[in-house]
Amino acid sequence: MLSTSGFSRYSQQSGPGSPPAQAENSHRSLMDVIRELDGASTELVERNKTIFFPGDPAERVYLIRRGAVRLSRVYESGEEITVALLRENSLFGVLSLLTGHRSDRFYHAIAFTRVEMITAPAASVRAAIEADTSVGLRLLQGLSSRILQTETMIETLTHRDMSSRLVSFLLVLCRDFGVPDTQGITIDLRLSHQSIAEAIGSTRVTITRLLGDLRQSGLVQIDRKKITVLDPIALAKRFS
Repeated sequence: MLSTSGFSRYSQQSGPGSPPAQAENSHRSLMDVIRELDGASTELVERNKTIFFPGDPAERVYLIRRGAVRLSRVYESGEEITVALLRENSLFGVLSLLTGHRSDRFYHAIAFTRVEMITAPAASVRAAIEADTSVGLRLLQGLSSRILQTETMIETLTHRDMSSRLVSFLLVLCRDFGVPDTQGITIDLRLSHQSIAEAIGSTRVTITRLLGDLRQSGLVQIDRKKITVLDPIALAKRFS
């Protein structure tokens, strides 16, 4: 873990002639704000490593700087279902802000790729909101984006046919992680068949077969674990 400066503009009193905190910080990004909070730090998490487990104390808030994070629910049956695949600038771990006291994590958070995050104590984030309402607005915007990602993933997993579920997942990845090129849209993640299977509740064998079918149909291309969707519209129409 690499610690950032412990300086917090929200623990300082403005001196005579100093601009109000809201005016001073109105142009700052959410990442800038969180980075400068008391107790903030930068964390590097390797792929497939757990960031937090369900039931862990919810004492910090996380903002993704680079990489992707998978959030999932673990049910009593042992089944684990993906509820969101978060990209850069996504905010998560906000339960502690909503409850206002020590609480437990609801989700399992895993580094889907190698991840760099800015993380800060919930108490520091609450103090920032109290000092500057624009910080609260930025947090709300970040949380709204996170809710939309969850809704999209839930829609993906409602497909009972696994081929449709896979296609829907690939289209979500194109939207959130896609890089257009001359061939189509390349998903800027290195995806193993096992990681895709875990994300959509399938098996590696099934995903290998289905991706093979898509490749033979000329709809996708796979090179060094990077998937390129050659024609997203044709792919969506075929399985709509």
